[in-house]
Amino acid sequence: MTVSDVERLAAVAEGETALAMTEEAFRAFYDRTARSVWAYLARLTGDASTADDLLQDAYYRFLRAGGTHENEAHRRNTLFKIATNLARDVRRRRRVLPFFVEDGASTVASKEDVAGRVERTADVTRALGVLKPRERAMLWLAYAEGSSHQEIATVLGVKTASVKLLLFRARRRLAGVLGRPPQPSIKGGA
Repeated sequence: MTVSDVERLAAVAEGETALAMTEEAFRAFYDRTARSVWAYLARLTGDASTADDLLQDAYYRFLRAGGTHENEAHRRNTLFKIATNLARDVRRRRRVLPFFVEDGASTVASKEDVAGRVERTADVTRALGVLKPRERAMLWLAYAEGSSHQEIATVLGVKTASVKLLLFRARRRLAGVLGRPPQPSIKGGA
């Protein structure tokens, strides 16, 4: 008997909805999505340890919600929506604005490369701190996660038709804070 079997039996005994995924399916889903969800949470909250906690809570709530998902994209969007709501709750409690966190090991670079990267990171961190939380989340989902307009709308709870305009405004505002003219979008919508 596996852990998921025990949890299913306990949920049925308590009158709760049984978990919708097998343990193996959940492990595979977790392996495919955990890194990107953690990076998303780290940027929204500005704190790696908070992202760790919220990541666990997001997957726990995802499992407890049960439900059936049409496909992998639907399952992933549901998880990101849960993560977004958890990050909003933390922000409401703490009012944390800056969120830019470096999340990967880099290769050895020259002093000029490092200095330029540090300067760009500081500029982007400052600029992102000025943006509204929804603008930061939209930019992250669109450009770091590569989410479609439909996926962004689902995660953030806005209309799909408004995502293109909201992304345009967020890019324009970010460019204004950085003191640069906005660049046209390369990402196609849908």
